[in-house]
Amino acid sequence: MFIFMLLTLFLHSGICEETKKPNFVVIVTDDQDVVLGGMNPMKNVQRFIGKEGVTFTNSFTTSPICCPSRASLLTGLYVHNHNTWNNSLAGGCYNHEWKVLETKTFATELSKAGYNTFYAGKYLNEYGVKSAGGPEVVPPGWSEWHGLVGNSVYYNYTLSNNGVPTHSTDLYLTDIIRDLSISYIENQTESVPFLMVLAPPAPHQPFTPAQRHKGAFSNVTVVKHPNFNFAATDKHWLMRMPPSPLPEEMMPHLDEVFRSRWEALLAVDEMVADVVGALETSSLLDNTYLIYTSDNGYHVGQFSQVYDKRQPYETDIRVPLLIRGPGIPKDVESTQPVLNIDLSPTIFRLAGVTPAKIMDGRPIQLFKENGTVERNMLIEYYGESRDGTVDVTCPWSYDRDHLAQCYPKYECKCQDARNNTYACLRHLAKRINMKYCIFADKDSFTEMYNLDDDPYELMNIVDHALPSLKHWYKLTLAQMLSCKGADNCDNPLKELNFFK
Repeated sequence: MFIFMLLTLFLHSGICEETKKPNFVVIVTDDQDVVLGGMNPMKNVQRFIGKEGVTFTNSFTTSPICCPSRASLLTGLYVHNHNTWNNSLAGGCYNHEWKVLETKTFATELSKAGYNTFYAGKYLNEYGVKSAGGPEVVPPGWSEWHGLVGNSVYYNYTLSNNGVPTHSTDLYLTDIIRDLSISYIENQTESVPFLMVLAPPAPHQPFTPAQRHKGAFSNVTVVKHPNFNFAATDKHWLMRMPPSPLPEEMMPHLDEVFRSRWEALLAVDEMVADVVGALETSSLLDNTYLIYTSDNGYHVGQFSQVYDKRQPYETDIRVPLLIRGPGIPKDVESTQPVLNIDLSPTIFRLAGVTPAKIMDGRPIQLFKENGTVERNMLIEYYGESRDGTVDVTCPWSYDRDHLAQCYPKYECKCQDARNNTYACLRHLAKRINMKYCIFADKDSFTEMYNLDDDPYELMNIVDHALPSLKHWYKLTLAQMLSCKGADNCDNPLKELNFFK
């Protein structure tokens, strides 16, 4: 009788109960910068996630382009290990090779661990197109699927609703993602954990705000840091392409683009507030981690470029990252260096799940601040050269077959090229804030910046740095371009640390 009473007390104390697994809500915007104030419109995100958790001030993408970045986020792998090189099918964006790797994303692993899983919005740029299998294909690991067919748009889109293509012309996509997510949350219970990924189109081109938000930032103009419309002479040839600087008559259009991007984000900010409200109403918020980030940053007028991403500068590679959840301290800024490949291993650790593969990322330190620990981070970009935007009327002397993203209305300024292919080492430590990049062209053109002294990357110091320092960076970068696994990728040259 005494043993029975002890056993009853033991069971009711909860000691034998399995620890309740947490839920996850991951919100991934499209082309949202942080350097140019891209988080300024996000009052709800800052209030409900930032003030209730950690805001990371040194968060980077592994590639400043949508499809490779999203592949890295889903797998925890650098671009050279998942082989999604660019936004095209031929470049690995939802091709047959990706579909093999797709069986080992954080969604498939959490699904195996008993999670319900939900996806709504943009996936990979070529998802759902006919040549990639069509919208009838539902990626593995998702128990409820609402994937956008193709690239980001706001109206006139097709969603694959669990494999059934549904077209809409007049419903604003971000609002549809919000409605689907709230409905899903209302049907969840505490007994089964869930993973939810919400991927709205904002603020990706064509930068279309919801009707209710048009004109909300009519008095806002483009941010004009010292590198705005700066005519660079020491950067890769694409950055020196005329016209440089941009003509004054283009400035009103850049202002329009800038404010439209902010206005398009307002619906995302409303969605976040509504999702948090639904979680709270369903008594799920206290056991849910919310992660807010973007696939890459963006530039508008920097270094006399028009507007795009694809460059190695801070505007394009820095991304917002805010996380709240059980046990995470509130209203904290963290300076630790973080990459989007770190999100998968972080989710696995928090869920208590052992991944089926080795990842290049490492779990983020969420529960205490250790300062800016040293880290070498790899940024890879592989230039595209044919996308249908090279206009025959453009009067350059360059080889048209090697150019992309060129528009006559912007005086034929090009945003990409085949040899706009580079690898960068982004090196952060307590007293180190460096960037070292090599381009894959005939000159192996090299750029190097000390961002403590030169935060706007105005001066390429590669010709002024110590030869031994340049050699160390070059050797480290070469090793990282073939590294596999977090241990090797974090410390590719353990025995040759120049800074010790």
